[in-house]
Amino acid sequence: MTSTFRTLTVPLDGKASPGGLPQFLVRDDVLCWTRREAGLVGFGEIARFTATGPERFLEADIWWRHLVLEAEITDSVELPGTGPVAFGSFAFSKKSAHESRLIVPEIVVGVRDGRYWVTQLTFDDGALSEAGALAALERWLSSGSTGAEGTLGGGPTPAGTSAGDGTSPAGTAEAGHAVVRPLPLAAGATLHTGSLSEEDWMAAVAAGVEEIRTGALEKLVLARDIVATVPTGVNAARVLRELSARYRECWTYGVDGLVGATPEMLIQVEGRTAQARVLAGTLDRRDAHGEAGIPMDYAERVLAGSEKQRHEHEIAIQSLTSQLAPFSEAMNAHDEPFILELPNVWHLASDVKAELAEVEGHVPTCLALINALHPTAAVCGTPTLVAGALIRKLEHLDRGPYAGPVGWLDAAGNGEWGIALRGAVIESPDTVRLYAGCGIVDGSQPEAELAETWAKFRPMLESLGISS
Repeated sequence: MTSTFRTLTVPLDGKASPGGLPQFLVRDDVLCWTRREAGLVGFGEIARFTATGPERFLEADIWWRHLVLEAEITDSVELPGTGPVAFGSFAFSKKSAHESRLIVPEIVVGVRDGRYWVTQLTFDDGALSEAGALAALERWLSSGSTGAEGTLGGGPTPAGTSAGDGTSPAGTAEAGHAVVRPLPLAAGATLHTGSLSEEDWMAAVAAGVEEIRTGALEKLVLARDIVATVPTGVNAARVLRELSARYRECWTYGVDGLVGATPEMLIQVEGRTAQARVLAGTLDRRDAHGEAGIPMDYAERVLAGSEKQRHEHEIAIQSLTSQLAPFSEAMNAHDEPFILELPNVWHLASDVKAELAEVEGHVPTCLALINALHPTAAVCGTPTLVAGALIRKLEHLDRGPYAGPVGWLDAAGNGEWGIALRGAVIESPDTVRLYAGCGIVDGSQPEAELAETWAKFRPMLESLGISS
């Protein structure tokens, strides 16, 4: 056996059905990054890196670059995401005990612009061949634990394509009692309080607003958690298929029990071009029920016309562009935010594009950029250090990977890293911890922010089969 890292990438065109990447989501332990029909899915694991603390991004970057430096790479497709690939998830906080990780799978399936490929990755010294890679993929698909068909050309198509815009959850928390919402739950599922009750979390929001009014900071992002118990078991692959079908404008992710569908791109790198999508400002689509006229007109009037929402968005844009500027030789962003329409909410959104400059003779890697960008004002607040300290004081919660970077990178420096929002951590076969957060600025109302968290919980609740 040799310790040389070797990969083989071959086309898969003509050997898969038109269902796109979601057809390969057949295992609960799958690694996933998909939007619409494109993205990457990984099976198995041949290497892993973990780290905690403030240097976690740079330590992971060094580990990955050393791993691929002398790799033997055979790639007949040559697209972003071919060749060596690692999936990753990083803790939100440098003080978190949660381990950040990069995972190198055994098999990766990719889809881009209608082109399919499969990559086999190994440290073994056996011969790599197209037939061997296809056979290995077939073994992973046929051993899927979800009960779905998982064979080349016969994979399942995503279920649950409706938007799911019902009425919002009603009811109040019962102090000291586990159940916090009288939702119509599937198969005996129950919801439990997380680190704070609803009343205590609203008190934290009020305390945050008071701190903002002192001038100590401009914006604070406060998160809360709830726990869902599903006696029939949590089917991660089904969750991912539901999210990918319902939230096609989001990036559906799955890494080591962290699952979700984020609408926010922290950084996407292809060659020397970097792009980001910044969100700040949220409106529950259920608020438009009963309103006259076109729903999007309502969103424009209420969301884009809100001084509070636009101020929150401007803070987020300034945060990202100022942090990205030292790595860029040119940059452009929308002059005006646009309305991003999702099944559960509308967001104020802006896309940023930059041409990366060489820093000390090298174009910065994805992880080097993440080290500079995270955490942005969209998930932390501003100033960052003041907001971070206040988050630790008020949340009473280790966010773990929630609101941290999640995504993938390849050996060529390409990668896509979203912010782990609208997601959850599967903590046991029947227990899931869900997270949601809100941007707090002067003028924020605790009751409205609480309602916003329930709108943001909705994608995960629905994907778990818990109606809302």
